[in-house]
Amino acid sequence: MNSLKLPAWLSGSNSKALAAPILIIMMLAMMVLPLPAFVLDMFFSFNLALSIIILLTSLYTVKPLDFMAFPAVLLVSTMLRLSLNVASTRVVLTHGHTGPDAAGKVIEAFGHFLIGGNYTVGIVVFVILTIINFVVVTKGAGRIAEVGARFALDAMPGKQMAIDADLNAGLIGEAEARSRRQQVSQEAEFYGSMDGASKYVKGDAVAGIIVTIVNVVGGLVVGMIQHSMAFGDALENYTLLAIGDGLVAQIPSLVISVAAGIIVSRVASDEDIGNQLISQLFAKPQVMYITAAIVGGMGIIPGMPHIPFIFLASLLAGGAYMMTQRAKQAADMADQQAPDAAAAAATAAPETEEATWQDIVPVDTLGLEVGYRLIPLVDKGQGGELLRRIKGIRKKFAQEVGFLSPPVHIRDNLELKPSAYRITLKGVEVGSGEAHNGQFLAINPGMVSGTLPGAPTTDPAFGLPAVWIEAGMREQAQAMGYTVVDAGTVVATHLNHLITTHAAELLGRQEVQQLLDHLGKESPKLVEDLVPKLLPISSLQKVLQNLLAEGVHIRDMRTIIETLAEYAPHLQDPNELTAQVRIALGRAIVQQIFASSNELAVMTLDNRLERLLMQALQTSGPDGAGIEPGLADTLAMQTANAARQQEQMGLTPVLLVPGPLRPLLSRFLRRAIPQLKVLSHNEVPETKTIKVTSLVGNMA
Repeated sequence: MNSLKLPAWLSGSNSKALAAPILIIMMLAMMVLPLPAFVLDMFFSFNLALSIIILLTSLYTVKPLDFMAFPAVLLVSTMLRLSLNVASTRVVLTHGHTGPDAAGKVIEAFGHFLIGGNYTVGIVVFVILTIINFVVVTKGAGRIAEVGARFALDAMPGKQMAIDADLNAGLIGEAEARSRRQQVSQEAEFYGSMDGASKYVKGDAVAGIIVTIVNVVGGLVVGMIQHSMAFGDALENYTLLAIGDGLVAQIPSLVISVAAGIIVSRVASDEDIGNQLISQLFAKPQVMYITAAIVGGMGIIPGMPHIPFIFLASLLAGGAYMMTQRAKQAADMADQQAPDAAAAAATAAPETEEATWQDIVPVDTLGLEVGYRLIPLVDKGQGGELLRRIKGIRKKFAQEVGFLSPPVHIRDNLELKPSAYRITLKGVEVGSGEAHNGQFLAINPGMVSGTLPGAPTTDPAFGLPAVWIEAGMREQAQAMGYTVVDAGTVVATHLNHLITTHAAELLGRQEVQQLLDHLGKESPKLVEDLVPKLLPISSLQKVLQNLLAEGVHIRDMRTIIETLAEYAPHLQDPNELTAQVRIALGRAIVQQIFASSNELAVMTLDNRLERLLMQALQTSGPDGAGIEPGLADTLAMQTANAARQQEQMGLTPVLLVPGPLRPLLSRFLRRAIPQLKVLSHNEVPETKTIKVTSLVGNMA
């Protein structure tokens, strides 16, 4: 027996996609087609239930983007109320003379139960609700949405820069960066849509007043002229129906306006609005004690209602007392556990034993030590965001540089300041700084529009001016052009910078062997022919370290191995082999420095200085120890000035020299000018055009 199968357009997500068109068509149909009273009751009930669902959803929303469909929901709910107003107006004017239940039981209930059948009270209540909705809630929510849209658009460049910084530092992958960029764009679009959608609610309030007035005036005309009703009867009958109809629409409108205000006015955090209110409003017992004293004092004033005030004061004081006792019990428990833990540790301590080789702990290649306030960043049990970022750093380093760095061993160090950290390489500190957990570092990239209150400092990775700010000022700082990062990102960026800078020292014998094993899986013969037949692994390690010391990546291990296999039978000096490998990698080296540009803007040596250096190289050997001190000082000073001019023009400082001089000048100038790149003529591909921008060593 064949089972019934739905058409493809009615199954799965397609059926959900039909919901919105069907709802819109139904709303348009309500404006045109007459509806019986029972159907109106169903739609009015649905409208009220929908408004409650929207309000509760907004209350349990953690971030505004969790309810990204709210602007569209606001439009649909507004159109639904207006459609119901049109449909109910038709029924009221057509059958209103028959009695208060002419437009359905819902309107009758609102006309009798809520306002007691008194149309004067109904008019007052309706006007008050409309004023609250139109003047207070809608106007405030609209203003917040307008300002939020402006700040969201102004903050987009800063947020995009922060995402790019995290991506470049290896803290996030390309997929996460794309997701965060989309989130930033969606946030700006959301606030922009909310700015426009708030006008729907304002227009709905105005339309509700007009529709109610039309129903009253039109009902009087229809009742007195067409149905020969007395003025008093027509006024009471049609006014009750009109007010009941207006309240049925205005109450859901007020509920949705409150939901809109909650969505746009909340500050993003990890808690919904209910948890925020309870945890922040009633968090301090001192506030509740003082409030209880004030309320209790008002309760004992003669003429005041004693019971409500004194009862409320008792509740507040009791709640404050319970909170104080709970905090005291927690503190006492912590104090009791501390001696017990110390005693247990003392009991568990082993007896003094003889020293063994097991007592020698090898030095960690890479280490990260943190103060106790930074422990939550590296504690896996507390979410440890920094642990995930360090994994991303190592992965990005391996992809870009060409080998896997040693793992980072993390431990706490009580000798450090509470918010301090330090990074060690083979047990020696290579970098340190401070990161305040819970705050954000606003880094000045040089294009900010103002200053921020906070603790001034410098970015530990690159030395840029910065300031530590509170979390609430993050969006303001981004809008002013600052690059804003959290404490974990500060530590991760600093660590990534130091790992890249000291890549040559991180490449040990074990990492070289792992590189050979990895390459041997694809080209075993290539590796076997070189190591150890032609070249010892120590020489290969030295060549790779020479490349990394000058910022040359070693991803292209095939080319490196093939070049070494070609020259190793004749050359064994690692420095000479490095020069040949650099020539083979010339295209990659130039592309790494100049990206896709075909014109290379470089600095060169004056002819006279070049001859002097060549002569010094011939007499003193490759180490250049025989260079005259005065000549060395002049060379370093003029090269630094030329490099500074290159950077001011927005160019990478690159010095182009003859091949024999390149190793000497690279080692000599690297310490004084770390950002300088030294290339030889042999390393420049023939397809590139050379443009000389500065002449170093003009001795005239």
